[in-house]
Amino acid sequence: MSIAWRHRVPAVASVLLAFLVAGCSPNKTPVEAARTTQTLHIGNGAEPQDLDPHTTIVFTDYTILIALFEGLTVIDEATSAPVPGTAARWDISPDRLRYTFHLRPEARWSSGDPVTAQDFVFSFRRVLSPALGAEYAYMLYPIKNAEAFNTGQLADFDQVGVRALDEHTLELTLARPTPQLLALAANPSWFPVHPKTILARGHIDQRDTRWTTPGALVGNGPYVLKEWLPNQRIVAVRNPRYWNAAATAPASGPGDAIGGHIAEVVFYPNDNIAADEAAFRTGRLHLTYDVLPDRIEHYRRNAPGQLRIDPLLETLFVRFNTRLKPLDDARVRRALALAIDRESISQQLLLGSRPPAWHFTPPNTAGYTSKTRQSYDPDTARRLLAEAGYPGRAGFPKFEIQMNADALNSRIFEAIQGMWKRELGVETSLVSLDFRAYLENQRTVAYQITRSRWVGDYNDPNTFLDMFVTGGGNNQTGWSNPAYDRAIADAAEAPDTGARFAAFQRAEKLLLDEAPVAPVVFGARTYLISPDVRDWPPSLLGIHRYQTVRLEPESP
Repeated sequence: MSIAWRHRVPAVASVLLAFLVAGCSPNKTPVEAARTTQTLHIGNGAEPQDLDPHTTIVFTDYTILIALFEGLTVIDEATSAPVPGTAARWDISPDRLRYTFHLRPEARWSSGDPVTAQDFVFSFRRVLSPALGAEYAYMLYPIKNAEAFNTGQLADFDQVGVRALDEHTLELTLARPTPQLLALAANPSWFPVHPKTILARGHIDQRDTRWTTPGALVGNGPYVLKEWLPNQRIVAVRNPRYWNAAATAPASGPGDAIGGHIAEVVFYPNDNIAADEAAFRTGRLHLTYDVLPDRIEHYRRNAPGQLRIDPLLETLFVRFNTRLKPLDDARVRRALALAIDRESISQQLLLGSRPPAWHFTPPNTAGYTSKTRQSYDPDTARRLLAEAGYPGRAGFPKFEIQMNADALNSRIFEAIQGMWKRELGVETSLVSLDFRAYLENQRTVAYQITRSRWVGDYNDPNTFLDMFVTGGGNNQTGWSNPAYDRAIADAAEAPDTGARFAAFQRAEKLLLDEAPVAPVVFGARTYLISPDVRDWPPSLLGIHRYQTVRLEPESP
C-alpha cells in the first residue's frame, strides 16, 4: 500500500471527508454521540505503515497496535512500569537469567482460539527470523542465542532460550541479566501473532501477506480491526473474547467501576495539524495528535482545560548519512551540530513547549543524564569546517534535508537551514516526502540529511543508546564505532546501576563527539483533549490503553 508523494493532496482531502462522514446522529457531533456509544475519536498523525507488530517501527503505528494486540506485560501509563498483560504473573530465578511467565488461562485470540505459550514461541521465532528483516528484532537479544539466530550464525531455533513448558507456561533463558526485560516484553516486537493466520497466507518469515486487513487480522488485544480506509480512518471495536472484555462492555449502571470503558476507537491518520484542530473545535475529535506552537498561547488563555502539554520520552534530531562525503568526516558533522541554536528553536519557535536537546538521551531517563553536551558554538563549528578542508565556507556541497510533511517539521528545519547558512555558509534544500517514502529512505539510508524522532520504548537510557550499535536496525546512519559497541555491551553486562550508567556515559560521549546525529529538542506531547475524556493521565512513553479510558460529559 505504498503511496506516492503526488497522492498527498487527495489524501488530506480524504481525511477531511472521513471527519465529515464519521457516524453520528444528525443533531449531534461525533463527540456528543460518543457519550452514548463510548466511541473515542482520536487524531493519529500518520497513515499506518502496516499493522504487523513485528515489522512496524513507527510510534503512530504503535498507538493502533496496542488496541489490537497485547504482550506478556503492558505499560502502566502513570508510572511507565510494566504490569501484567497476557501473562498474569511471572517468576524470576535468583541469578536473573530465567523468567517463567504464567499466561492467563482465559486469554483468547479474537478467533476464539486460546493464547498459548507455543504461540509466543512461534512469534519470537518469526520476529527473529533473518528473512523477515524485523528492524526491532534486537529487542529480543537479551534472550539466549536470539542474536545469533537473527544474524544467521545459528540455524537451530531450539537453541534459542525460549520454551513452552506447557500450554500456559513460557520460560525464557537470558544471555545476561537484563533489568529492563519486563518493559521490553510490552513492546510490539514481543507481541504474539496468531500462527494459523500467518501460515494461512504464507511462510512464517514472509512480509506483506495482507494478514493485517479487516476480517483477516486475528489479535489478542482488547479490540479487533473492523475497518481500514487508507488515509481516512482505522476503526477498532470491542473484542468480546479479550480476557478482560468486561472493561469494554456497557456499564451495568451508575457507579460501575469495571464496565463502561471505550468500546470503539476511530483513528484518523492525518498529518495536517491545523485540520486536526479544526476537527477538534467542531466536535469531531476527542484528541488531536498535536497542536501548532502558535496556537498554544490561544488555548492557554481561552481554554486551558483543553490543552495538554505532557512530558514525553522523546528526542527530535538530525541524522547524517555518514557514508557520503563530506558527511563521512566527523568534523563536518560536528560543525553542523554545533551550528544549531537549540535554545532559539525551543523558546522562540516552539514557545517553550519542548526543551532544547543538548544531548541525545532525555535528561533523567530512569535517573540517567548525559554529562556530555552538544552546545551552540558557531566559532568552533567554523574552525572544524576549515580543518575538514572547507576554509572560508568555500567549496562545501549543497545538501538535501528530507522530512515527512507537516507544518512543525517545516518550521524547525527551515530554522536549522537558516542557521547553517548564516553560521557556516552551508546551503541546503528541504524536501517533504510522503510518510512511507520518508520511512523507507531512512531505513535504507537513502538520504543525505534527514529529520528523525525517537520515542523511548521503555523508561531506560538503553532504548536511546543501543540504537547506534554497528548494524543496529534503527541505526540508519551508516555510522560504526567499535568503542561505542563495547560501551553498550559493557552496560548490558554491568553488575550494578553505577557501572551501567558509566558505560552509557562513555557511549553517549562518543555519539555526540562523532555526531552521526544532532539532537535538536526533547519531546512533549502537546495536544488538545475533550473534557469528556476521563482517565487519560500523562504518559511518559506516550501510549494509553484505551480499555482503561471512559467518556463522560462534564458536570453542569
